[in-house]
Amino acid sequence: MPLLPALPPGLLDALHGVLGARGIVTDQADLVPHLSDWRGLYRGASPALLRPGSTAELAAAMRLLHEAAVPVVPQGGNTSMVGGAMPDESGRQVILSLSRLNRIRDLDPVDMTMVAEAGVVLKTAQDAAAAAGTLFPLSLGAEGTATIGGVLSTNAGGNTTVRYGNARDLMLGLEIVLPDGGVINGLRRLRKDNTGYALRHLMVGAEGTLGIVTAAVLRLFPRPRAEAIALCAVESEDAALALFRRFRDRDETAVRAFEYMAGQGMDLVLRHVDGATLPLSERADHYVLVDLSSSRPDADLRGLMEGVLEEALEAGEVLDAALAESEAQRAAIWRLREEHPEAQKREGASVKNDVSVPVSKVPELIRRSNAALTALIPGARPVPFGHMGDGNIHMNLEQPEGMDAGAFLARSHDIMDCVNAIVRDLDGSFSAEHGVGRLKPDMLAEWRGGAELDAMRRIKAALDPLGLLNPGKVLPA
Repeated sequence: MPLLPALPPGLLDALHGVLGARGIVTDQADLVPHLSDWRGLYRGASPALLRPGSTAELAAAMRLLHEAAVPVVPQGGNTSMVGGAMPDESGRQVILSLSRLNRIRDLDPVDMTMVAEAGVVLKTAQDAAAAAGTLFPLSLGAEGTATIGGVLSTNAGGNTTVRYGNARDLMLGLEIVLPDGGVINGLRRLRKDNTGYALRHLMVGAEGTLGIVTAAVLRLFPRPRAEAIALCAVESEDAALALFRRFRDRDETAVRAFEYMAGQGMDLVLRHVDGATLPLSERADHYVLVDLSSSRPDADLRGLMEGVLEEALEAGEVLDAALAESEAQRAAIWRLREEHPEAQKREGASVKNDVSVPVSKVPELIRRSNAALTALIPGARPVPFGHMGDGNIHMNLEQPEGMDAGAFLARSHDIMDCVNAIVRDLDGSFSAEHGVGRLKPDMLAEWRGGAELDAMRRIKAALDPLGLLNPGKVLPA
């Protein structure tokens, strides 16, 4: 193993002084899990992992690192899909983990707020809200690993955005440590607070390039007391959108999630995921998962579901449908959707496109992308799926059967460019919920250039003039 560049003389001792023995890891064997990303796109190097036990410890450490001009890469649950939490290969960048900042400081079911530290795992926050008879609605596939700090720094979306919004919409206040060690104490539980610039919103979605979120005030909601879930085979992409409109027009507040899945993706789940079964009589080319919920115990969601599906069946939009009759069936239906990434991984190499377009343009996005991708790489298998209700589709492409995985992945940027050309034509975004990270900064100049990118650079320069916080992420070099 090559020797890593040493930290400036005396810095390690000074960091030990503020963080203690538990707060610094330098053994390279212990750093291994922090040096590669979930998708296996990047492998970095680092001289040390810092694990502060409090906001005060982190602030003191950041002052030392700033004075020594040492770059810092914040890392939450390390579930980034775009390499947003990876150090580079130079070995100069210190990794910062907030895993020890894992307390829920407060939960108020009257204010309907929770104050959670950045290292709290998302599932832990969900469970704490449920134990108090409330709901923290942010839900995504990595919720058992992703942390509150990570989902806020990336403005995570997930399955319930159509009803509750993204992470930004679920945040009221933040505690933030700045690159020079300054602390913004913004843990205010207020719905209305017009006192200057909303600095908290700068941090959400900044991917750790402007400041480090150490704690957050999160919005809670009444817990669901009625639910109804169905898996539907639909005639086409347009029929899927028509079904969404039927539910939205009947009762927009009842729609918790509306997920689209292509037949080819469902085939992979049924092939590779043990215990996965299709609760419909026949295979289809297009499916949707409809998830309804209400805080009213007397809400007749079953009647709503059956009524809308009956109309859609008569109109030829829905071909078949299965309604969950138990919690086990509900979980089994959701599993068919959630296991799409794992099934693609087991099938072989895939290139992922996390894009969004106006909801009305989703069917066109899927059709045009399918045609363009199969023309670009004959035999490749488009596997579109995702959040049709908010316009975010994961327009993924699986390698052709028998093709060398390396040769396929070498075409990754060609594949992304192919999809992005269509997305741009439809007034969409090249990153809907995964962020920019290390994978896509070069796209930012083309999509957000001119005055918009210049304003971003000025903000970065004002808050992090030395460029030490998560370098190489978001902004193009």
